[in-house]
Parts: sequence; C-alpha cells; structure tokens
Amino acid sequence: MEKEQKKNIKNDNIKKENLASEEDDHSDQPEEQTDDYKSKGEDDKRELTAEEKVFDLEDKLARTFAEMENQRRRFEKEKEDAFEYGGFSFAKEALSLIDNFERSKSILENDVNLKDTDALKKTLEHFDIIHKDLISIFKKNNIKQIDSLNKKLDPNFHQAMMEIEDDTKEPGTIIQEIQKGFTIKDRLLRPSLVGVAKKTQEKTAKTEETSENSETK
Repeated sequence: MEKEQKKNIKNDNIKKENLASEEDDHSDQPEEQTDDYKSKGEDDKRELTAEEKVFDLEDKLARTFAEMENQRRRFEKEKEDAFEYGGFSFAKEALSLIDNFERSKSILENDVNLKDTDALKKTLEHFDIIHKDLISIFKKNNIKQIDSLNKKLDPNFHQAMMEIEDDTKEPGTIIQEIQKGFTIKDRLLRPSLVGVAKKTQEKTAKTEETSENSETK
C-alpha cells in the first residue's frame, strides 16, 4: 500500500511538472511575437538614404514655393480689384446726381409758367453744362453710359419695364429709355430700365387667323 501511494505521489508530481512546463512554453510565445513586431517596425523605420532625403527635401521645397506663388497671385488680384473697383459703391451712389439733374430739367421744361422764357433758357443751358461736366468726370474714371435706344434687349445690361406696340421695330428692340444704365470698366453699375417694342395685337390676331385658314385648307 505504501508503495502504491508513493507511485501515485510521483505521478502527480510529474503531471504538475508537465503542466508547469507547458505554461512556460505558452508564456514564451508572446515575447517571440513582440520580438517579431519589433524587428518589422525597425525595418519600416530604417534610416533613409542620402538620395531619398534629398528627394524628400526637394519635394517639400517645391510644394512650399507653389503655395507661396499662389498666395502672391491672390494678393496681386485683390490689390488690382481694390485699385480698379474700390470706388464702385461711391460711383453707384453718384449716379443719383445724374438722375436728379435729368428730373429737374424735365420738370422745368414742362413748367407752363416758365415755358419760352429767357430765364428757363439760361437755366437749361447751365444744367447742360453741369451735366456734361459730370459725364466727362465719369468717363475719366471709366464710368460709361450704356447705349440702349434702337438696340436689342440684352439682359446683361438692360431691364425691360414695359412692352410698347410698334410695328416699325422688331420685337424686343428698345424704343424707350426710362432710366440710363452705367458700367464701370467691365462691371455693371446698374442696368438701363427700358421699354421694348412688340407687335400690335390686331396684327398678331390676323396672322393667327390666316395661319389657321391655311391649315384647314
């Protein structure tokens, strides 16, 4: 009995030793894996060659110079716009002077009490002189009137306010200017307010009737 107990104890000890050795083997595996990762990381972080360093620096310099050039061009464009169109708002407001002069002239011309008087003639002469001076100052600053009368309606420069029956003009032709339009260089200060020609209703009705008759035949 004692011999059998000793044998069992020996067997138990052997099993425990085997289990301990297996645990040691498993615990060693992660260390081996981490060592592999370290070796791979070291390979990835290998030192660049001299040629690669030069190429990398040249690329960074090229990108920096390109960005600097773009910024310089943007600055130049903003400076040009500020110089050329800096007075855009002032010019737009100044157009009211022209409008007020023309309205005042029209009121005086239509005044029955002043009609055909010397005072009216002299006043209108002075109005014309001041008006011409204003237009001359505008032109020197590249502010120009838009030609409208007898021109085809251009939505970039004209705004149609009404249609006027007129068979002597092509439909869409400007035959009345309500308010003058102006440009500053290549920009629109304000559009011309105009009236455009259209065919008379009687004529259009007749053309429709004749077309219907021809279709029935």
